[in-house]
Amino acid sequence: MLYRALLYLVSAGLGLIVADAVLPGFRIQWDQWWGFLVCIVVFAVLQSVLAPWVSRLADRYAPVLMGGIGIFSTLIALIVVVLLPVGGLRIVDLAGWLLGAVIVWLVTALGSVLLPLVLLRRRDEAKRESRR
Repeated sequence: MLYRALLYLVSAGLGLIVADAVLPGFRIQWDQWWGFLVCIVVFAVLQSVLAPWVSRLADRYAPVLMGGIGIFSTLIALIVVVLLPVGGLRIVDLAGWLLGAVIVWLVTALGSVLLPLVLLRRRDEAKRESRR
């Protein structure tokens, strides 16, 4: 469980960094790196809590929206993280908000699937090498 949480934190951080690199309106405040670390942790926790909650609400009231649940919960988590007084992340325009949520969601989703595969493959290769 700790391993999965760490991988999710890494993938959330990667998602935020990719959005920062691609979108001019999505800014990580690197001079406040500690605030950015707090943002990653808060974002990951919120995303983990919000996704099932938003999914239940959409399933009950708007089943058509079920496909966009991940993006919507990512947007909510980004709103909360930007409002934190610790700094670390600022989103200043509509493109940053909308495209940022999509990019962060996509990278986080891909990272959550691919990072364990890559790390498990490396671990298996190391085991094979140690047996030789």
